[in-house]
Amino acid sequence: MTTKNSWSGNKSTLLLILSRGFAMTAEDTDLIVPPLTVFCELFSILISTLHDGEFSSAESIPFTLPELIPVIGILKDVCLGLVELAFPDSRPSIPQDYQLAVRTKEVIQGQKTENWIHLFKVSVQLLRQLHMRDLRMGFCPSSLWIASDGRITVLGERPSDVQLKRARRGYRPFRRLRTVTRDQIDIGPPASVKEVRFLTALRELPFAIPFATRVRVLQGLLNAERALQHGDAQEFLRGPAISIKLRRSHLYEDAFDKLSLENEPNLRLKMRVQLVNAAGLEEAGVDGGGMFREVLSELIHTAFDPNRGFFILAQDRSLYPNPGVSLIVEDFTKHYYFIGRLLGKALFENLLVDLPLAEFFLCKLVGPSIIDAHHLASLDPILHRSLISLKNYTGDVNDLGLDFTVVTNDLGETKTEELKAGGSNITVNTTNRIEYIHLMADYKLNRQIRAQFTAFRQGLDNVLPVEWLHMFNFKELQVLISGSEVPVDIDDLKRNTSYTGGYNESHPTIQMFWRVIKKFNDAQKKLLLKFVTSCSRPPLLGFKDLEPPFCIQLVGSADRLPTASTCINLLKLPEFSEESVLHDRLLYAIQSGSGFELS
Repeated sequence: MTTKNSWSGNKSTLLLILSRGFAMTAEDTDLIVPPLTVFCELFSILISTLHDGEFSSAESIPFTLPELIPVIGILKDVCLGLVELAFPDSRPSIPQDYQLAVRTKEVIQGQKTENWIHLFKVSVQLLRQLHMRDLRMGFCPSSLWIASDGRITVLGERPSDVQLKRARRGYRPFRRLRTVTRDQIDIGPPASVKEVRFLTALRELPFAIPFATRVRVLQGLLNAERALQHGDAQEFLRGPAISIKLRRSHLYEDAFDKLSLENEPNLRLKMRVQLVNAAGLEEAGVDGGGMFREVLSELIHTAFDPNRGFFILAQDRSLYPNPGVSLIVEDFTKHYYFIGRLLGKALFENLLVDLPLAEFFLCKLVGPSIIDAHHLASLDPILHRSLISLKNYTGDVNDLGLDFTVVTNDLGETKTEELKAGGSNITVNTTNRIEYIHLMADYKLNRQIRAQFTAFRQGLDNVLPVEWLHMFNFKELQVLISGSEVPVDIDDLKRNTSYTGGYNESHPTIQMFWRVIKKFNDAQKKLLLKFVTSCSRPPLLGFKDLEPPFCIQLVGSADRLPTASTCINLLKLPEFSEESVLHDRLLYAIQSGSGFELS
């Protein structure tokens, strides 16, 4: 589609003009906005009805997968261009009606403005659907989704919530920026156009911003909030904190009571833990943060343990809330709220925990994507395949003897529930089978765990605002929770290690140490990391972000075992002179599993 009188006077495609964020004439606008809007709406409706197998079929959509890749690239650029048009750098020189649409209050509700807003909404919705499909099917190169250099300006290295709040005041696409009131002056001057554009992309098109950049945004928010909660006291034994005593053998029960909302309303504070061992004795050592991290990690694993009953395993061995939990615990919502707070605390403290959550459950957390029949594959692939077979069934659907009910079996208790009012009297037929499929998926993915999920989400939000997670997709949220399944990079660890007590990087014992751990297998490297830092996985963006930095201190004689102060990520390494001795003593120490009493 071209125009003879484009902004430059040359023949240019209207899509190219739009994708670059250039203003258009009224004539060009009328030529491109209506057909592009209709295309996005119809294509969005079409792909929402297709399962992944149909989506990859040339008979179901107007593009083959190779043809769809450049279409996605163009659509992404159009969406970014719309962001730039929505918040222009300066008043456009042409035309007058477009200038009014983006700048003048009197036409905020005008038809031209509403058309641009609607185009932005449907094009972003389509791009999100395609991105979600690509996450499952992997038919696009990952670089396709990232905005080209210069399209999105990041809010500093680690932006704070203040900047996001400022930018949020200007979040009015295709309308003039809001006037600042006296009540808003405390969070700073109005946001710049670049800040508003960045926030818009972060909210609407987060996949266009590199994952590492979004992690830095989250870390900036967390750092600002931690500074607010901890005050000026930076040392781990100073400042406001929660102090609790827990029995190691009853971690969950004790923590559920002592860390309840009524007893500890603010879990953002630092926390110090005193553990009591099986003999009833307090474990040695002062908690400077490391003991708390070990306890929180163990507490989360206990809470999510399927044997406890709050979470159960899907077919792919991932975890999701137990639909039949009411048969186990009467006040189950209090427990889900508490468990949500625990996960929020882990995210707040940058603590990685090995916790494989179900895909659909993660999608519900990152929102606002719609959870539908496509997500059943991660929960119950057998039911998912059955529903696909029903959709494609060519015989008489009435012969299948289905109605709008679902039969559940929890702990031996069988119950029949209606998918809709009067469902037991409604037969599934060729006309209503699509409705049946969607209602069945809604029941399995939403209705049967609504109370559990709502309580869990509220608990998480009590510690870490859930909206901060909306800039990530479900796979990325799993990485934020559990870290990447990547080997420990010993070279990166070495580059970011400091030394004290007489050690330096050229000391013979230190050189032996690095040779020894390079020969460790992956499991042993993770044990070493957990021994020193209380976490078995490296920081998301590398060891440069480990706080405090990994440090090795010279201590004692060679007849001692290595020990650690996890609160400051400190390995206390005796001055071994033989490599084999260093290897054996270090391996014994990290495999001992003796808790904090070892140090």
